[in-house]
Amino acid sequence: MSVGLLAVVDDILTAALKASAKTAGVVIDDAAVTPQYVRGITPARELPVVWKIALGSLVNKFVIIIPIALLLTAFAPWVLPFLLIIGGGFLCYEGAEKVMEWFGAHHEIEDDEPRDEKKLVFGAIRTDLILSTEIMLIALTSLDPGFGLGMTLGALAVIGLGMTALVYGAVALLVKIDDIGLRLMKSPSRSVRRAGARVVASMPAVFRVISVIGTVAMLWVGGHLVITNLAETFWHGPYDLLHAITHLVEAAGPVVVWIVDTAVSAVFGLVAGLIIVGVVMGVRRLLPSSRRERAHHGAASSE
Repeated sequence: MSVGLLAVVDDILTAALKASAKTAGVVIDDAAVTPQYVRGITPARELPVVWKIALGSLVNKFVIIIPIALLLTAFAPWVLPFLLIIGGGFLCYEGAEKVMEWFGAHHEIEDDEPRDEKKLVFGAIRTDLILSTEIMLIALTSLDPGFGLGMTLGALAVIGLGMTALVYGAVALLVKIDDIGLRLMKSPSRSVRRAGARVVASMPAVFRVISVIGTVAMLWVGGHLVITNLAETFWHGPYDLLHAITHLVEAAGPVVVWIVDTAVSAVFGLVAGLIIVGVVMGVRRLLPSSRRERAHHGAASSE
């Protein structure tokens, strides 16, 4: 019996590793996006915040994504593409907002409300929900269809735990690199102190680069989600255009094809995100006036 159990565990781990390989791109995106949510808090709270986000990511995967994905796969698979379009649209929206901030465009509501730890954690967990959904769905579709429910759950559990540990372990290390540099600066060795000083001095530029990578990742993943799932539902236009563009550069090799695919998806994500931002800003401008009108109407009625 123990041999049979070991064989089952081996099958689960092997399937999980194979499926995880196909999610590598999204995992990199997740690791690039998350550190920007830790910026603006005190160094002593960085690791506790990363821990809270990691716990939220586990809840996303094990309480929300995996059960719903399995249920929908079994009973309503046609719903999944629409959910992924919504999730991709949200990533496009957040990415477009970041791009607008680079050019000095800020939302009035956000300017009036200082960011705090709870909002940072909530925002990171909300974004993680979208990225984790894609990770787990890619993994699910990569598993052998002949797997039973138990094997599938086991493989998804291994993938969920492994990816969460990988992403947030990397994030925790990244946000504490400056502390490592400060410790190196206290070394009795002059060369070590210089290395520590270089590490500390480079961190602002590193975080700026990470912010850019995270934003591009949002637009790329979001745009790709929208393009591919629109093609599976009711509109093939963006997918056909993407396919035609990548077909033109096939002779240059798979790396060039991937770069072009990523760039086109990111541009599409930016355009879609800017449209969504415009709609959201329009609705936000209408809401205060509507509230004032209701307040005025209520005051008039009381008189």
